[in-house]
Amino acid sequence: MASSSRAASSRRSVFDAAYIRSEFSAAGISGDFIPLIWKYVLQNPRCSDLDGVPSLPAAAYALLRQKFRPTTSTLTAAADSKDRTTTKLLISLQNGESVEAVVMRYDTRLGKYDGKPRPGGVRSTLCVSSQVGCKMGCRFCATGTMGFKSNLSSGEIVEQLVHASRYSQIRNVVFMGMGEPMNNYNALVEAIGVFTGYPFQLSPKRITVSTVGIIHGINKFNADLPKVNLAVSLHAPDQDIRCQIMPAARAFPLVKLMNALQSYQNESKQTIFIEYIMLDGVNDQEEHAHQLGKLLETFRAVVNLIPFNPIGSSSNFKTSSDQNVKKFQKVLKGIYHIRTTIRQQMGQDIAGACGQLVVSLPDERSAGGATLLSDIEDLRI
Repeated sequence: MASSSRAASSRRSVFDAAYIRSEFSAAGISGDFIPLIWKYVLQNPRCSDLDGVPSLPAAAYALLRQKFRPTTSTLTAAADSKDRTTTKLLISLQNGESVEAVVMRYDTRLGKYDGKPRPGGVRSTLCVSSQVGCKMGCRFCATGTMGFKSNLSSGEIVEQLVHASRYSQIRNVVFMGMGEPMNNYNALVEAIGVFTGYPFQLSPKRITVSTVGIIHGINKFNADLPKVNLAVSLHAPDQDIRCQIMPAARAFPLVKLMNALQSYQNESKQTIFIEYIMLDGVNDQEEHAHQLGKLLETFRAVVNLIPFNPIGSSSNFKTSSDQNVKKFQKVLKGIYHIRTTIRQQMGQDIAGACGQLVVSLPDERSAGGATLLSDIEDLRI
């Protein structure tokens, strides 16, 4: 029994794209069959083997039995927010660790384009994790309190979308869950390659990767992931405040980061999303808004102001007042003409909101009517 358990745990996910392509190639099997296997697993998420995949060569079935599993992760639990707009998924990995992913439901009709209501309907965004824990140690983020445990394989990243597809048709994917995606760069690129191919077929324009500012990752981002959105967790307009709240910022000086972003934008012509958490008395004053406006003057950027989520009694930070958040937005929009949004908070009651992912789920699933929000991924830029 123990040996069969070890054999099962040594098998890889069929969604580990580079590995399955390499194994198929070595066995003389066409890689064209691989997306058909992915489609089968996506349509049969509870399948325990791959014998049911139609129309494969006999050698492919033998290889799949020997070296692959439909998924190596398991959906352990799911919790709905009270308003049912958010579902947090707890996913157990093959190595015994766990990660979280969050499904957020929005209504595109609540957004406007050129001053007119937008067509559409309910859409879902999946917030995925790229690592177990995180080594960045941002002081306002619950995930940072876990420390870094391990990188996810590309298959484990893709499997979050497979599990989430049981709950909602996913239109957008944001790498804003647990971990720093740029610190797991190869798996990130490989997973997005699967997301944008058959059978998932997500548009690169509907995928956003968030980073604290890993410069060497930003430098190659456009070449490896063209048309994918880049979001930068800036959170402060100067280096001193950044280092105070984001210790990892010491390795990435603000001047060098902004130069890298300017080069990226010149090359990609892409709008950059700037994430800015609002911390009372730390980075939310009018002077900070002016500093940020001047810092971004030469960029085509969208600033997303994020109300701080308390992460327990250990947190020394407080949430900015609504008045300060709106004043901050008014400076950026009115004086510096920078498009500035205030993030609608979703999933706070299930610790599924920004900065709250730390592998914990409430026991109860809630019922109630949904209040649908407009999605930042639906901004027309």
